Amino acid sequence: MLALEERAADDFDEYGTGHKLPPKRKCTPDAVLCHRIEPRFTERRVPTLSIIVPAFDEAANIADALQALAPFRQRGAEVIVVDGGSRDRTAELARPHADRMLIAARGRGAQMNAGAGIARGEVLLFLHADTRLPPDADRLVLRALAGANAWGRFDVRIEGRSPLLALVAALMNWRSRLTGIATGDQAMFASRKIFADAGGFPEIPLMEDIALSRRLKRIARPTCLATRVTTSGRRWERHGVVRTMLMMWRLRLAFFLGADPAALARRYGYVER
Repeated sequence: MLALEERAADDFDEYGTGHKLPPKRKCTPDAVLCHRIEPRFTERRVPTLSIIVPAFDEAANIADALQALAPFRQRGAEVIVVDGGSRDRTAELARPHADRMLIAARGRGAQMNAGAGIARGEVLLFLHADTRLPPDADRLVLRALAGANAWGRFDVRIEGRSPLLALVAALMNWRSRLTGIATGDQAMFASRKIFADAGGFPEIPLMEDIALSRRLKRIARPTCLATRVTTSGRRWERHGVVRTMLMMWRLRLAFFLGADPAALARRYGYVER
């Protein structure tokens, strides 16, 4: 069961004051000033881009992560945060910085599907809470999907102290271009239509990003943007860069060979959700 919170009711104006909006003004070719009407005197437009952020126990980072999305909201994107039942203050801290806030079953696949289910945009961008977009990400995504392309991802940079993280990121980006498979750290994006045609994210304990990529790839090849998003290297550095890389390779190989994701999660004690 999902709990949905809207920031404003339909019968409130844009600023939530409860005052009715004034009558619409007619624009004629010579009525130049009509183009400068304040946003509260115009109809709300349906956003073209919806940014969906799954989160779980991200109280230390979520406010900064969402504040970084403010410029995209100002340009018309909506931000949807889907909390997976955090045990800390994630939901409370996220609420002021999101257009919509959901509480959903824990698990990135389920959380991102829930966010996509209420998104108003025609383009969906799935962003991990510890990943930052480049300043022009919205324009890049919309331009990438303006033609025949239907989905894609960014290159990634992994932030951290270890010099090995740059090598890991380079390998991730190279492998993704070669195989057409994207990972969640690369900020996957897709048109609403192709996401629906692919059936959304499989709601599995891990590898939901890989599994969705395989579904999408059967429909169309991805657009691989060379512009980089920046993701946290905390997981890599906590468990050791080489050890984490080897574990991820083993997990992916087993997954591609048909291993059950739930069994893999139990086997490797994979709890990074």
